Amino acid sequence: MGHPDFRVHGRIFATLHGDRKSGMVKLTPEQQERFIGEAPASFVPEKGAWGLQGCTAVQLDVVDEETLGEAMTLAWRNASEKGASVGKPRTPRLRSK
Repeated sequence: MGHPDFRVHGRIFATLHGDRKSGMVKLTPEQQERFIGEAPASFVPEKGAWGLQGCTAVQLDVVDEETLGEAMTLAWRNASEKGASVGKPRTPRLRSK
């Protein structure tokens, strides 16, 4: 998509926007709410459905290193847990004729 992203198990958990001044972390909606509440100048929901699902824009020139590190770690864990379950075999479904 023309910008750097960060992945675990093939799943994106963070990106760097093209302007290099902001990025995105994939949080849960609850995690997003917490970060926005604690640092509203640093974090805002991404636009549209992505933001409703927890994708959170980060202003890199405003956010402090420790807070960004915590957000990145949570996003990594979220993606890592989802990615680890991707490789599990699925139960076959019967199709009706």
